[in-house]
Amino acid sequence: MFPVSWEQLHRDCRALSWRLVEKGPWKGIVAITRGGMVPAAIIARELDIHLIDTICLSSYDWQSQGSATILKQVENNGEGWLLIDDLVDTGKTAQIARDMVPGAHFATVYAKPEGRPKVDTFITEVSQDTWILFPWDAEPQPVQPIIQVNS
Repeated sequence: MFPVSWEQLHRDCRALSWRLVEKGPWKGIVAITRGGMVPAAIIARELDIHLIDTICLSSYDWQSQGSATILKQVENNGEGWLLIDDLVDTGKTAQIARDMVPGAHFATVYAKPEGRPKVDTFITEVSQDTWILFPWDAEPQPVQPIIQVNS
């Protein structure tokens, strides 16, 4: 398990933005829902991009990846656009999104080895067997002091 705080996610998205600024200018962003929406918002702010569209795919439940269902596509081939997601895992969802917008520059915050070849730019690589716990999937909870746990 690799827990990511809101602060860490924001730092990583800003770092990704620094890498992407040199590759622009960009016409807009295509965010892959749902995980790509928060990184896309941060990157849009950092790069002063106001045009944001979405590709809506569903392939994960809270524990595992299944087959992808396409819920919404975009109306362009991606030329001059950023395609943003939070994570590339096996690359299956990434390939579907890439096929929809083949001209887009694909950037993710995190990448696992199997999916890494599908993206153009990423910030942090994690092992294939690591589950990334994003801040929108967790909630803060009180933790018992060690002295009370051991009593």
